[in-house]
Amino acid sequence: MRHILDKIDIELKQLDRELRIELPKEIARATALGDLRENAEYHAALDRQRYVQARIAHLNQRRSQLSTVRLDQIPRDRVAFGSVVTVRDLATDEEMVFELVLGDDGDASQGRISVSSPIGRALLNRRPGEDVTVRVPAGERTLELVALTTLHEREGDPGSGAPDDRPEASTDPEDAAGQAGDSEA
Repeated sequence: MRHILDKIDIELKQLDRELRIELPKEIARATALGDLRENAEYHAALDRQRYVQARIAHLNQRRSQLSTVRLDQIPRDRVAFGSVVTVRDLATDEEMVFELVLGDDGDASQGRISVSSPIGRALLNRRPGEDVTVRVPAGERTLELVALTTLHEREGDPGSGAPDDRPEASTDPEDAAGQAGDSEA
């Protein structure tokens, strides 16, 4: 969760700089052009100033919400906020990896889906090996939850006790024979 807060802090610093240094200069420059009623640069600068103020308020609210998240209430063995999951579409045999994030952090093209999206809601509280049917705009999809890395594991919590810390067992008979031979050493 630290990486999310760091990302918010970086954006807040950039926006604060823009609001306090760059936009006042831009507004002053546009004011110097005269007649403010028909001054597009002036109106654009004011619009940007309002947007930056609103974005700062939104980010501060998100930061406050995140600070109230109790890590001890996030499951260590099931899909929850912050989990990275690998799912297989049973119809196409395509594997996809998703990170479950909060609403406005979602970006499907980057593999980040909101916990409130149809897929996110369907995956919540599931364990590896379970099948999930998801209703999406294109119809229904059945996904198998193949792998799970929880927020605790990603944050390096040594007490996560999650079973996914074990190396994956190979289904290849040659690998199994090689592993059996390795145990004799």
